[in-house]
Amino acid sequence: MTTAYRAGEAHGRTLVLVTTGNDVAGHAITSYLGIVRGIVVRSVSFGQGFVGAFRQLGGGNIAEYVEVCDSARQEAYILMMQHAEKLGADAVIGMRYDATEFSQGATEVLAYGTAVKLTPSGVA
Repeated sequence: MTTAYRAGEAHGRTLVLVTTGNDVAGHAITSYLGIVRGIVVRSVSFGQGFVGAFRQLGGGNIAEYVEVCDSARQEAYILMMQHAEKLGADAVIGMRYDATEFSQGATEVLAYGTAVKLTPSGVA
C-alpha cells in the first residue's frame, strides 16, 4: 500500500478532495451524491501479536499495533475513495473514521463521508 492518503495524492484517474469539514473553500456544493465508505476488518498477525503482547508489559507505544491500525485505516480510506470515484464525486466532505472490535482480535475500521459535486465559487 502507498501512503497516498497522507500526501493528498489522486487515487486512480481523478482527484477527489477530502475534508473533515462540511464545505470546500472556494467551491460551492452543487449536488450531494450520497454516503461513501470503505470497510476493512483486520487482525494482528501471530508475530505482531506475540511481540506486541511482550511490549504491553512495559507500557508505551506498541509499534506493531500501530502498524496494523495505520494499515487498516489506509486501506479503508482507499476503498472509500474508490467508492467516491465510482459516483463521480469531486469531493468527500465530513470524512470520519470509526473502529469497532468485530470479534476478539479482529477490528472493523470504517472510513466514511458524503460524496459531493463542486463548482468553483462565482461560476454558475
